[in-house]
Amino acid sequence: FDKYALLLERSAESRLARVSRLISLRSTTTLFCRFYFGIVRCSKMGKRSRQRQKNQSTGRDSRDNAGWGNGYADIVKENKLFESYYKELGLVPEGEFEQFMDAMREPLPATIRITGYKSHAKEILHCLKEKYFKDIQELEIDGQKIEAPQALSWYPDEQAWHTNMSRKIIRKSPLLEKFHQFLVSETESGNISRQEAVSMLPPLLLKIEPHHKILDMCAAPGSKTAQLIEMLHADMDVPFPEGFVIANDVDNKRCYLLVHQAKRLNSPCIMVVNHDASCIPTLHINSGGKRDVLFYDRILCDVPCSGDGTLRKNIDVWKKWTTSNSLHLHGLQLRIAVRGVEQLAVGGRMVYSTCSLNPIEDEAVIAALLEKSEGALELADSSADLPGLKWMPGVSSWKLMTKEGMWYSDWSEVPSSRQTQIRPTMFPPTDSEKLASMHLERCMRILPHHQNTGGFFVAVLVKKAPMPWNKRFPKSVEGEGGGPERKLGGEAEEEEAFKGASLAQETAAKQDGVCGPPPLKKMKLFGYKEDPFVFLTEDDPVFTTIQSFYDLSPDFPKLNVLTRTHEGKKRHLYMVSKELRNMLLNNSERMKVINTGVKVWSRNSDGEEFGCAFRLAQEGIYTLQPYIRSRIITVSVEDIKVLLTQENPFLSKLQDHAHAQAKKLGMGSIVLKYIPNPSNPAEPQCSIQLCGWRGKTSIRAFVPRNERFHYLRMLGVEVFKDKQGQKPSDGEKEGKEGEEAEVQKVTEEESVAENEGELDLGNGEENRSSEPKADSGSQGTSG
Repeated sequence: FDKYALLLERSAESRLARVSRLISLRSTTTLFCRFYFGIVRCSKMGKRSRQRQKNQSTGRDSRDNAGWGNGYADIVKENKLFESYYKELGLVPEGEFEQFMDAMREPLPATIRITGYKSHAKEILHCLKEKYFKDIQELEIDGQKIEAPQALSWYPDEQAWHTNMSRKIIRKSPLLEKFHQFLVSETESGNISRQEAVSMLPPLLLKIEPHHKILDMCAAPGSKTAQLIEMLHADMDVPFPEGFVIANDVDNKRCYLLVHQAKRLNSPCIMVVNHDASCIPTLHINSGGKRDVLFYDRILCDVPCSGDGTLRKNIDVWKKWTTSNSLHLHGLQLRIAVRGVEQLAVGGRMVYSTCSLNPIEDEAVIAALLEKSEGALELADSSADLPGLKWMPGVSSWKLMTKEGMWYSDWSEVPSSRQTQIRPTMFPPTDSEKLASMHLERCMRILPHHQNTGGFFVAVLVKKAPMPWNKRFPKSVEGEGGGPERKLGGEAEEEEAFKGASLAQETAAKQDGVCGPPPLKKMKLFGYKEDPFVFLTEDDPVFTTIQSFYDLSPDFPKLNVLTRTHEGKKRHLYMVSKELRNMLLNNSERMKVINTGVKVWSRNSDGEEFGCAFRLAQEGIYTLQPYIRSRIITVSVEDIKVLLTQENPFLSKLQDHAHAQAKKLGMGSIVLKYIPNPSNPAEPQCSIQLCGWRGKTSIRAFVPRNERFHYLRMLGVEVFKDKQGQKPSDGEKEGKEGEEAEVQKVTEEESVAENEGELDLGNGEENRSSEPKADSGSQGTSG
């Protein structure tokens, strides 16, 4: 090109001809290069595609006989160091070590838990037992009888089940495929949770009550947090329990996984924060007009660990396991536990748990914590709390081994070169009387071969007095004896001392010529920058039309409504409990909040012409409905079937009672409410509340796809969809009265338009129902 340019400059007369030749040459070259490299790329892609298909087919075959979620058939499940270490420690009863190791090499059964706080839990359990489990018990595949799912004997009310069915078996049976799709759909709608059996233990041992203030210190990915939320909402008739859950995790990205888990439960009583658990900040609340320190009634301290109890599902641990993992984690685990008991109220309970079997991460941390507490803490005896659970008592003697195979029984044996890695708190207390008073046998260790689970360790600590190194004295809670809450004093003095120290530091730093300590620094926040949490005032203009349109009751807590923007139109409105509002307003500089609140209203782009700019959101309907006194249509089972299987049914499709109510209402957002009839046990015996839209001549339910499936299953409508997403045959449609086909049609259209669980409702005139248009630029509750 440069040579051509030089020639052009020298020969002005033939410039036009040379330019034409240059363009022609470049175009030809470009086309040739594109053609050539296109062939090469296609050839390479073809090879890669063929290789990928080959790998997938071989990999699928190797995983067929593994449990759900296992895909590591090529990893050798051997670790000689692991075997020699646990043999020497003697944690496994005599004569059972081979069973223990055999169980470790077997895939972990899949375990499901029915969400207990929803009033639908009993209906889901009934559906599982009558529609799926009963048929599976009689199922045979390739001449082999299939083992039906079994209830966990120690979990209350048959709310948790486990199964050993593999992928290969599921693919061979349409019935099992239906069962699998049922589980996936109900999990996405928050009615069922996939959770390892032993992971369900800590929340049960906390003994949660609806008024408890709860801290989950290391919460991600969130299965235990979901359990805590469910327990707070044990009574679905109470939209705002007095208690709340603060779920914390140090990893900013994992916090969003935590948000995803929590949002399925649609609770106004959950807040997700992002802090290092070992130095999580002390929070304040406004109590009776005075600033007070927050102490928690219940704390879940499920610390990071080496994870050798998860060998059955995390198979790469077989290769990576070494004793140094525990030595590196012990200090962090102890610091997190210490910070936890500092923030625990007197009379409160803290559960310390790990998915490790190693005493360095388990009993050593508990013993060090009890020794530091000087009697302020004690181990609770939880042996009678979970009848049916098999567990081994904690040990009071253990040894420590390095990755080179060196054993140490006491701190005095550790050479000075090792004393930075090995610390005194890793060994049992030397004072036998003090050791006996700790009652380490009250700790619980779950071994995999006893009940076909993973390995786990859990200990329940009760706080009897303030920690000796704390100057403040926390509030007591309604503790084990059920006594009233009382203040032990000292909090005000400690708070004043904190303020005085801050002022003294600032003054000293400002004095000329005097080298004083620097002023207290503001907390640094890492990760994504979150949108603000802006609470509305009682006289905010948005409430004017909302109040009149929905006829909100006088006790509606307007101050608990928030939005996520300071400026511009409010796209979505969220609600939190009174206690979480108190927390947010008093700790904006102390903590990084990732997410809180449940969406209750969303703006319509043209909603004002119907009388209100905000339509109801399905996520918050159970929270909001008790305060709504108008725009409610009471519907029957048949009405719900029509609304959920037809896209825009005419009002005349409703039964007489619902039709008469709908005719009296103007266009706009509505609540569709089903009230159970105790005299007809064949119908669902739980309340159902759906958001909808009353159009000119039609009516529509605004329910996300998976929730739509959930409600239809409760009503006995088959919503099975085959793997290829094909519609049922004509004969099948007739056999099911066309309902399944209607569901298929509606949900396929919704799956394209669905956005964060809400539907893009399109043009109202074309759909006959004058539905609202989704406002563009809407934002979620997390960044």
